[in-house]
Amino acid sequence: MMDRTMRSPLLIDTHCHLADRAFAGRLPAVIRAGRMAGVMKFIVPAIEPEEWQRLQVLHKSHSEIFPAYGLHPMHARLFSRNILEELESCARSAIAIGEIGLDYTLAVSREIQMYSFRQQLRLARKLDLPVLLHCRNAFQDLITILQDEGEGLIRGVMHAFSGSMETAVKCMGIGLYISMAGTVTFANAVRPVAVARKMPLSHLLLETDAPDLSPEPYRGTRNEPAFLMATATKIAEIKGLTLGEVAAQTSRNAVELFRLPALLI
Repeated sequence: MMDRTMRSPLLIDTHCHLADRAFAGRLPAVIRAGRMAGVMKFIVPAIEPEEWQRLQVLHKSHSEIFPAYGLHPMHARLFSRNILEELESCARSAIAIGEIGLDYTLAVSREIQMYSFRQQLRLARKLDLPVLLHCRNAFQDLITILQDEGEGLIRGVMHAFSGSMETAVKCMGIGLYISMAGTVTFANAVRPVAVARKMPLSHLLLETDAPDLSPEPYRGTRNEPAFLMATATKIAEIKGLTLGEVAAQTSRNAVELFRLPALLI
């Protein structure tokens, strides 16, 4: 009997927090389930120093995991010269810097967030790595900083994009990809659906953001990469394309941005 992964469109989960303690003790099963659902590669961000260490261990034992290291804005107060040096050491075996960015819903000063963000963007340029970008209520400042730090020289993706199509166009204009998560499947989704409909497939990536943002019909449960197919299916429906077309192009986009080994797609 042919394996399910051979019959399914092949996907790349470009943002899943598999080093999160929510997956402790069951990661092999989560990866197997993802592969059975057609998800063949897992880009895993670690967002603070303790998690960096866990991800380094996981990366050594799971060839499907491609690590990214960064200091999330919620942890920006931890930023120091020593932390930056530790991050650089970790990032030398990574495929991206992230998850980094700005989040003005947090009780962390904007000045601290922006300083941490700028320093990590400079590290990404130094190491020639793309960035996984988190942004909440801060798109104008984030885009300005990206332009200041070198428009056209910083590659990356707006993860779990929540902005308008106008903002998406600005992001694509400075060389960023746009990643869609399970929110596009929600019954009350309006803006994500509008963005998915207009978004050129050439700039689109897919992610779960596991263990958060579970798509329909899995809302209320812990998200995992196996659920990525629900998001891909919804986007294909919105755009009037086949699932295979969406899977093939988004996977090619991920391979190009993150310089991954190509999938057989």
